[in-house]
Amino acid sequence: MSDLPVVVIGAGPQGLAAAAHLLERGLEPLVLESGLEPASAVAEWGHVRLFSAWPELVDNASARLLEPTGWSAPQEGYPTGAEWIDGYLAPLAKALGDRVRYDARVTGVSRKGRDRLVDAHRAEQPFTVHLVDSDGVESRLEARAVIDASGTWRRPNPAGADGLPALGERAAEDLISYQVPNRATPERYVGKHTVVVGSGDSAFNAIHELVQIAADHPDTRITWAIRRVVSESTFGGGKADQLPERGALGQRAKRAVESGAVELVTGFRTAEIRRVADKAVLVGEDGRELPAADTVVVLTGFRPDLSFLSEMRLDLDPTLEAPRRIAAEIDPNIHSCGSVQATGAADLAQPEPDLYLVGMKSYGRAPTFLALTGYEQVRSVVAALAGDHEAAARVELVLPDTGVCGGAGVFDDPDTAGGGCCAPAPSVFEIGRTPVSL
Repeated sequence: MSDLPVVVIGAGPQGLAAAAHLLERGLEPLVLESGLEPASAVAEWGHVRLFSAWPELVDNASARLLEPTGWSAPQEGYPTGAEWIDGYLAPLAKALGDRVRYDARVTGVSRKGRDRLVDAHRAEQPFTVHLVDSDGVESRLEARAVIDASGTWRRPNPAGADGLPALGERAAEDLISYQVPNRATPERYVGKHTVVVGSGDSAFNAIHELVQIAADHPDTRITWAIRRVVSESTFGGGKADQLPERGALGQRAKRAVESGAVELVTGFRTAEIRRVADKAVLVGEDGRELPAADTVVVLTGFRPDLSFLSEMRLDLDPTLEAPRRIAAEIDPNIHSCGSVQATGAADLAQPEPDLYLVGMKSYGRAPTFLALTGYEQVRSVVAALAGDHEAAARVELVLPDTGVCGGAGVFDDPDTAGGGCCAPAPSVFEIGRTPVSL
């Protein structure tokens, strides 16, 4: 199989970085991208500003590949997704040339002549990767190894608190968005009522964008529904976050609530989205109803697409759908400290030899992934594929602390404020115009 390429699924930040590392190690990459351009998923949230600074968004091997082209790494500032593409990801894809194939959606991965049940000589057979293009034309190619960096972007979690679409969610899909609003195209929100569902960084970004729209159009209303009561970790780590812009993102959302610009509803678990004419009424599992909304912005996280790996032998955590060895480190129900350790090839290896899940895909449903994590993952994985097991085992990254403690089994508990190693004692905190129990 030495003449076959290593197939990388996804031309996003980690997929392109994997290709650069493979080239540097003398291995031939073939990156398969379902979109028509590099980082097509990033382009869909191109207006959102990252909380990682430029030096944390550029992979080292990729920089070395780009330097001979006259490219120089940006050193300062926090780019938007679009700026990340223009300043780094698009030039990287161009440098990789025809090693990146677009309009190539992976529909299945298997072993040549072997389905999932067959043991005999399995590892000696090349991978078969099945593809379809936008015209529906199918094809198949062979690979010596597969690095799945397909991410989770196009698999958003639904609004339903039980992990399934809320009753009526599909019927009201034209009133629902699963992406962060863009103040540059505010028409959908101006002078209207928007309900944001979710409590992570994407929700913080949504609140920021909507508040900017409301500042120019004071008749715009914003309601924010979260499952938990308010605690010290609700709005992120603040000054304790070692990524300052990540800490600041949550604090901006907090100020928006305190000022009354945003109406915060706590302990709300969505059971139904009831369509009333051209508006949506969210109904909680406790029977509470929110005021009718013109748009519902659902930002409740993402989940991996494992359908095209159905013939692969995987060892995934049953809760997160992430590689089992890293699950306890990233599971918000268990992990109670503010830091997450870097992960490498040994953590990501599957029972299927030479198959690796990297990037956002490797975190399954967990919400704490950083670009730095993915770059360290692909460095280690490619070293393992090249036979440099010493480099693969070496950890070359210490991730920044979030400043947030959680875990201890109370993640997302609507009746419990804290949990974990540093939870504060219950108290009452005045936020906005209504006292909220902590």
